[in-house]
Amino acid sequence: MRDESILIHCEHVSARPFDQVVAAFEAAVGRADGKIFRQAVEASTGPQDFEARMRSLQGPSEFMLILALDHGAWMSRIDLKARAKLYIVGNPLIARTMIEHDIGVGLNVPVRVLIYEDRDGACRLAYDLPSSLMGRLKNARVTAAAKRLDEKLAALAETATGAAA
Repeated sequence: MRDESILIHCEHVSARPFDQVVAAFEAAVGRADGKIFRQAVEASTGPQDFEARMRSLQGPSEFMLILALDHGAWMSRIDLKARAKLYIVGNPLIARTMIEHDIGVGLNVPVRVLIYEDRDGACRLAYDLPSSLMGRLKNARVTAAAKRLDEKLAALAETATGAAA
């Protein structure tokens, strides 16, 4: 099976420098990468305990950092100069609002965010709008929940960049 859908890509262009945007972004998301997240999941004793553990890992944005990749670091090894960091951020409590209606949501949560400097030195924060990624599922409950995720992601991006998309 193959299908097509319309993707909406968002970029927040910041007047702030790259390092400041990265610092603001990282301050707004909790830390739950790898071992920390796995330990919290394995230690949970039931739904309420799981929810409490997830809330303890989330940042002020309600997101948690699942993975960070510094594209600039590896690019410098092959003589390419760039400042770019890819983040995978999410929260199982947010994902649950969508995935309970269609497991296919799991393809697009957690979400990817790229913070990078463009050729002119402007810092950009980019992501694909979750509701547009979920649109192909054609599920009104998923779409409604994904739109709430859109709002949370936009708020996080605006906190980090000081700019709207």
